[in-house]
Amino acid sequence: MAEEIQKNNEEKLEEKEKPEEIDELSKCQKERDEYLDGWKRAKADLINYKKDEAKRFKAIVKFSNESLVRELINVLDSFDLALVALENEADLKKERGLYLIRQQLEDILKQNGLERIIISVGQPFDPALQEAVAEVKSDKPSSTIIEEVERGYLLNGKLIRPARVKVSK
Repeated sequence: MAEEIQKNNEEKLEEKEKPEEIDELSKCQKERDEYLDGWKRAKADLINYKKDEAKRFKAIVKFSNESLVRELINVLDSFDLALVALENEADLKKERGLYLIRQQLEDILKQNGLERIIISVGQPFDPALQEAVAEVKSDKPSSTIIEEVERGYLLNGKLIRPARVKVSK
């Protein structure tokens, strides 16, 4: 009978410990879930950060040669001035050579993302792509392009030099 009482007491002790163990177990499971959720969020944040950095790096690479292209645009302008001067002298052999060199330079710049802003006389003035350097009295509507003074360029879609134009008053 003493054995039965002892077994009974042990069972009662085990029953008392079980709710505490269950509470401890559920507490550990809850804590585990919180840590897992935090880890998943941190992992997602890291993936998003890597994607953002890759985009920034591509943008840096895409526009890293902007200053060089700006300087080469000035060389294109000098070629245009030289060609205008040579047209007056009518030395066709030299003129053809300069045209070829200028075209070669322009092709290389195009391959690297440079594109010319196309301006036509009579189109409306667009301040996002053009810079008005003078206003001229004209019979055309106000803010209409009268003349292109200097070519404008985009580099991979970004304006690096606006077209300089004369507009009507």
